[in-house]
Amino acid sequence: MDAGSSKFPVWFIAFVLLSIHVYVAEGIESSNPCVDGTYDDSGRRCCLCSTGQYLKDHCTTDLQYGKCERCPPKTYSSQPNNLDSCEPCTSCSQPNANLEEKEPCTSAVDTKCRCKQDHYCSSGTETCILCNPCKECPEGTKVACSAHNNTVCNEVNNNGVIISSIVGSLIGTLLVALIAYCICKRYRTRTFNPDQLTNVASDVEMRQLLKVVDLQPHRSDIAKAIGWKDMRDVARRSGISEKDIESCQLDNPDDSQEQTVQLLNKWMEKQGKEASKNLIKILDQNDKRTTAERVMEILSSSQLPA
Repeated sequence: MDAGSSKFPVWFIAFVLLSIHVYVAEGIESSNPCVDGTYDDSGRRCCLCSTGQYLKDHCTTDLQYGKCERCPPKTYSSQPNNLDSCEPCTSCSQPNANLEEKEPCTSAVDTKCRCKQDHYCSSGTETCILCNPCKECPEGTKVACSAHNNTVCNEVNNNGVIISSIVGSLIGTLLVALIAYCICKRYRTRTFNPDQLTNVASDVEMRQLLKVVDLQPHRSDIAKAIGWKDMRDVARRSGISEKDIESCQLDNPDDSQEQTVQLLNKWMEKQGKEASKNLIKILDQNDKRTTAERVMEILSSSQLPA
């Protein structure tokens, strides 16, 4: 027999061995009925329940399913599992959250929520717990409001508006200067009163007095002087969480004054005895000196002699 004919049996044997290997592998794979994997229980390997189900009873035979049941209404399971209950579906109807249902909950998929029309989510995440109203633009919209971005308004470039803005800024500056002058004059013009046997505190002494002033009786006046936006900035700089800040909005959705008072209360609890000093210090550091002077005037009115 020549060299060429002697190769045929080798290739034939290799083909037969390969066929046997594939057949055995398929047989082993088909013998495992656990499509989604297994878990161990009391020395047995049980099959995981499928998505949309939960485990009621463990298996009694190796590589078999236990008793799996479909998730009850308003619950779901998004992965194969051996849990004894399903997860509750998310609700999109939280008060004042401005959410609506995008896709209903099924036994295998949780509810998907979205912002109501003309609202957006500022959290930057796929899951949102609070939506805010979109900004309105009298001068025209540059970028429309979307699910995760507020409206961007057109810039005003006409000369009339620019001049009005400049004049308004000058008037505002003059008013601030006038208020500051009146405040300074008010305290500087206080003179020695023989009946009261006391001197008017200097500016430095007034700041020293503010270190021990109790903010509690003046919460409403201080909140009105600061406003929600500046109070929120003070809270953030002091380490108060966004969740606590948002809760003040949710508790008082249509009353910015009450929102500010509630957030001021949270901030005061965190600051303790140093609250008055720290409030003025943070406002001053935020370039809110006019606001800081208003707060100082409110607090000092209860400290200086009449």
